[in-house]
Amino acid sequence: MAKQNSDSRRAFLKNSLGALAAFTIIPRHVMGRGYLAPSDQLTKAVIGTGGMGRGHFGYAGTRVVAICDVDRSHLKLAMDQLGDKGVKTFSDYREVITLPEVDIVHVATPPHWHGIIAADAARAGKDIWCEKPMTATIGEGKRLVEAVQQHGRIFRLNTWFRFEDRFYGMGTTVKPIKKLVESGLLGWPLKVTVSKHTGFDWKFFWVGKTNLDTMPVPKELDYDMWLGPAPFRPYNAHRVHQTFRGYWDYDGGGLGDMGQHYLDPIQYFLGKDDTSPVSVEVDAPQQHPDAVGTWRRITYTYADGCQIVLDGDGKDEKAAYIEGPKGKLYPGFKSDIPDLEKKLAAFPDPAPQQTDFVDAVKNRKKFALNEENGHRSCTLVNMGKIALRLNRSLKFDPVKQEFIDDAGANALIFQPMRGPWTI
Repeated sequence: MAKQNSDSRRAFLKNSLGALAAFTIIPRHVMGRGYLAPSDQLTKAVIGTGGMGRGHFGYAGTRVVAICDVDRSHLKLAMDQLGDKGVKTFSDYREVITLPEVDIVHVATPPHWHGIIAADAARAGKDIWCEKPMTATIGEGKRLVEAVQQHGRIFRLNTWFRFEDRFYGMGTTVKPIKKLVESGLLGWPLKVTVSKHTGFDWKFFWVGKTNLDTMPVPKELDYDMWLGPAPFRPYNAHRVHQTFRGYWDYDGGGLGDMGQHYLDPIQYFLGKDDTSPVSVEVDAPQQHPDAVGTWRRITYTYADGCQIVLDGDGKDEKAAYIEGPKGKLYPGFKSDIPDLEKKLAAFPDPAPQQTDFVDAVKNRKKFALNEENGHRSCTLVNMGKIALRLNRSLKFDPVKQEFIDDAGANALIFQPMRGPWTI
């Protein structure tokens, strides 16, 4: 009887979401429950209450009204942190996104769920704050962009270095780097090297284990729902929660974890927000089909000759962060261009960005890091993952967003999903 009830509930939720594809719920800050004054807080639901989800309960101008997780122990930790504030709890995200009192859905699950949940939230009329990487595949990214734009939603990807905070080893925010690139003082094309010597850490401790033993599923975890669209594999504690990043089914190791933090600002200051590289080359050991391994070097090349080099083994100890035909920029914003700061002062600052997400939602303004440019920087990550898994260099069409004359690579753009999940 319990199994029948579960199946009936899933069928009901599936039918409800199907209806949402044709009829979008308009959130209360637009109409329905009345006008939302600018001083009022927006309401949000957090889906995924592990460490990342619990760390984002309190961003300014919002309050949590619902939380969701497939692990009851995570829900308990979340409720202990939130206290008794009338917050609703759920184990199935499909119930959360239909709540009329929710304005924003914050997606803080493992990456293999990001695309599906965010797209379903867009169809349900919710604005979205999504953790990085934006999606686990290029194909999911394309579908998510379509869903967000079709339903007129405001989307934010949660990596912020293109507009605030010191950018790792550079000793500055990205704004003066963008200004330097736009000034032309370094020349063109440019090569950007991302390595431990330029202030970045590829976190190669995020590697998977092979030949995992089967373990009993903890009673508090709905493992089938945790897997969701990913292929079924017997439960082992190393596959879930903090160490899931070491498996291709859910993420992509250090590249999946840190790639969009590191690469999105590069895409921004190179002016590549609307395109992608035309090739990706890899130098790496053969990867295991399940467990993510390490790599030595990944090189992306754009049509105009610009390159991004991901240096995994850190051989080039004297590498500049940015190198052009007229000059170089090193960590700490040091350069071989004499009087750089004085020369830069003569150039205009970069165009302003919309960096207040609450204001973007209330006034229906596109956020600085949105579904479009977020998809392009996530494509860098996913191109690298595909090249690593196949252990070969690839050519890419940035307009069609598919690989050229490589059926094996294109098969990984839209990876099969375990039923009933689709995007």
